[in-house]
Amino acid sequence: MRHPAIIFTVLAWLSTAAAFGQPKPVKPEPAKSATEPAADPNIIRAIIQEVIVPVTVTDDKGKFVSDLEQKDFTILDEGRPQNIRYFSRDRGQPVVVGFLVDQSSAMKKEWKTYMEATTDLVLTLMPDKKFSGFLIGYGTEAELAVNTTQDTEKIISRLHKMKPGGGSSLFDAIYQSCNNRALVKGEPLEPRRVIVIIGDGHDNSSKHTLDQVIELAQRKQFTIYAISSTGYGFTSEGDSALKRITEETGGRVEYPLQNVYKDVSGYLSTPSDEGNYALKVGTGGYAAAIASSIYKSIAAVTGEVTTQYILRYVPDNSEKSENLIYHKLEVRVNLPGVKVRARPRYFPRDLQ
Repeated sequence: MRHPAIIFTVLAWLSTAAAFGQPKPVKPEPAKSATEPAADPNIIRAIIQEVIVPVTVTDDKGKFVSDLEQKDFTILDEGRPQNIRYFSRDRGQPVVVGFLVDQSSAMKKEWKTYMEATTDLVLTLMPDKKFSGFLIGYGTEAELAVNTTQDTEKIISRLHKMKPGGGSSLFDAIYQSCNNRALVKGEPLEPRRVIVIIGDGHDNSSKHTLDQVIELAQRKQFTIYAISSTGYGFTSEGDSALKRITEETGGRVEYPLQNVYKDVSGYLSTPSDEGNYALKVGTGGYAAAIASSIYKSIAAVTGEVTTQYILRYVPDNSEKSENLIYHKLEVRVNLPGVKVRARPRYFPRDLQ
């Protein structure tokens, strides 16, 4: 018994990087004219779309493992092993980065230091014209301050004009990142999409919910990181939101103000009227410790973005999984004692 022919229309361009032995891009066939015969009803038309999976691998001490090969990875899509069609560990992989800056009143205390550190973050993640970025400030309302650009000066100039005050609309800022900005040709494959949140995760002004923007970011294939502004000894109801947003998109949260004194001799054993602080608030030593910790967190995020492995594959799914709203992903590394972080799911109808 003959099976119906299967015609695949390739919508996403495949990488032509010879170093990875990839097939050349396939141009779509010209549209058929109105005079051509109707399509054969026995032909099944399907769509090939690539899933991009940025992967971070660390050892038991949290150090990046950056010397793995394609053969060391296995991708499971709904439990089924997939054929990895593209693999890269190149630090020069293009990225479009959304810088989401919390402008609420909670940011006032360390505002200057955070803005200086964010300036370095912009310069590090946009080193040349292969990289793009956009800036969204979110206070009581989220505002697209700088649309997608390759010009770091535009972002830095606008960043230095921002001021804190008011409420927080983080979820609306993520929504705008996904829907209300100019796109770069090739997204989300080349460049891939990244968001970095600078704030405490608190939201009291958004029109959109946490669940809505997490799903939207997953559909748009963003990896989200956060640099929390929550201070030592304090908790924020935004902590759990940041944790969910980052973990469910394959990223993570840095907490620079939680570990300011971890390397200071005598911490928690030097009593004072102000409390057990090894460094006096308002002194140069205190300010330097805060700045150093924030810069270390910035470096950790930029280090991860630039040392990720990039895997892509075209799903080879079972008939049972074809109608699922989303697919579960699992990335395994054939190496003992390592931690693997990657997006946990994708939405097959939203690969764009």
